[in-house]
Amino acid sequence: MEEREGEVRWDGLCSRDAATRAAALDTIGQAVLRRSETVAPVAAVPPTRAADGLPVPAARDGLSEVLARLLMLSKRCPFPDVREKSEEILGEVQELGIRIPRPLGHGPSRFIPEKETIQVGNEDTMMHALFADTFATLGRLDNVTLVMVFHPQYLESFLKTQHYLLQMDGPLPLHYRHYIGIMAAARHQCSYLVNLHVNDFLHVGGDPKWLNGLENAPQKLQNLGELNKMLAHRPWLITKEHIEQLLKTEENSWSLAELIHAVVLLTHYHSLASFTFGCGISPEIDCEGGHTFRPPSVSSYCICDITNGYHGVDEIHASPTGSIPSTESVCEVEALMEKMKQLQECRDEEEASQEEMATRFEREKRESMFVCSSEDEESAPSRDVSRHFEDTSYGYKDFSRHGMHVPTFRVQDYSWEDHGYSLVNRLYPDVGQLLDEKFHIAYNLTYNTMAMHKDVDTSMLRRAIWNYIHCMFGIRYDDYDYGEINQLLDRSFKVYIKTVVCTPEKTTKRMYDSFWRQFEHSEKGQTTLSPLPLLTTPSAPQVHVNLLLVEARMQAELLYALRAITRYMT
Repeated sequence: MEEREGEVRWDGLCSRDAATRAAALDTIGQAVLRRSETVAPVAAVPPTRAADGLPVPAARDGLSEVLARLLMLSKRCPFPDVREKSEEILGEVQELGIRIPRPLGHGPSRFIPEKETIQVGNEDTMMHALFADTFATLGRLDNVTLVMVFHPQYLESFLKTQHYLLQMDGPLPLHYRHYIGIMAAARHQCSYLVNLHVNDFLHVGGDPKWLNGLENAPQKLQNLGELNKMLAHRPWLITKEHIEQLLKTEENSWSLAELIHAVVLLTHYHSLASFTFGCGISPEIDCEGGHTFRPPSVSSYCICDITNGYHGVDEIHASPTGSIPSTESVCEVEALMEKMKQLQECRDEEEASQEEMATRFEREKRESMFVCSSEDEESAPSRDVSRHFEDTSYGYKDFSRHGMHVPTFRVQDYSWEDHGYSLVNRLYPDVGQLLDEKFHIAYNLTYNTMAMHKDVDTSMLRRAIWNYIHCMFGIRYDDYDYGEINQLLDRSFKVYIKTVVCTPEKTTKRMYDSFWRQFEHSEKGQTTLSPLPLLTTPSAPQVHVNLLLVEARMQAELLYALRAITRYMT
């Protein structure tokens, strides 16, 4: 944010040099206090106040956004000097009689108890370096990062990939990249990601008029809407004709390199929307829904908290199974381990014929159509989000309700490893490698534990989850026995998977708490990066599962889009 005379800049706070940060903080402090003094209430005349509790001139002058940004920095900046100075500036503003904001909610996730997440300022040296890198790149330590940090090896790969897609040299201009992120997130009504990228879009010089609706964006971006819609909900419908339409629209045409960049961005943000809803990511402190200027009530939270879905800490984070695994859940873990053992023995003894394997795949694909992704009635997306895309009624549910057939996509004919990877790398250098690394980390991530059991090979379970997601999209691995899925994944888990992958906006905390009850304390351990106590918390396995869902979904979307591009090229 810049003040009218251009004297306030936030950039310097991202520097690793303490002197640079100190100079930036002094400049920010002086500018904020000057602006505050011009709107400070006069004792004799009570000022008119805006809805957020600020004097009307302050709200109009943009002071509320500045104070919210300072609140975020005071809580979430990895540099102690910035946290302390931001808090100090807020205190000085308050002394002028201006109400300052306070955070809403409890931590980075509505689903995960705040005490289980890492507290900024308490991280170890290695984690501090990761946080500092993130802050230097993004200008914030966002809630997605603070939840993904349960698995730091994956987080490093994710941040590196996202940084390359958004900020490094590439076919698309920076403002296009953020606008495409907005389009993709909006398809799932993900206001969290939309808000972040609206801010980033404006920061890199994007035209504010585009934000009034997709019809105000350039025709070239509007043309991307159909591909965005199909990728998000029915990627199996994408054909080479859709690709041709984008590449041969005269003055509004896309180049192949630009289209690859756009496709990777769309799939990245569709899947990130799944993670955001699947893990209950809270609004950022400085964004709408993340703070309030209203004073706290006597009971420590006010009516505005309740209407925003925030209740008492104990109520929010009460777990249906408690923090100690019950006898029932321990038995469920042992029963699943026994199933895995039996399936492995069956594999060793006899192998099903190709015909039987194909039959089992078709049966699982057909059954996945009838797994209801949500018990809730559909709600129309808000105008604030829906204006960024067209055809709001289009979704995955239409396919299952109408009983349409999803054609089988055989991986042996077109795979990421043999085809997609090389195509992406050829047209958008290094991105294929970054994506491949991220896919492999998510797929192979394991701590070899289940509940209290150690040295457990969980590869069979992880493969079942990954292949079930691809099966929902019609993707078949000829060498996989799909009969194993029903043995390893119960119906409630399938409902959770389908909801997070296909209609993530319908994910609820109740579903998150119960989707894999027996694994509340499973797949925990250490990584090679950092001996985080975080990884021994009950929430680590749920986050782990969500990473699998995110990457399996992204790869499924990519396979359909890249196959269509390959067919167009040949």
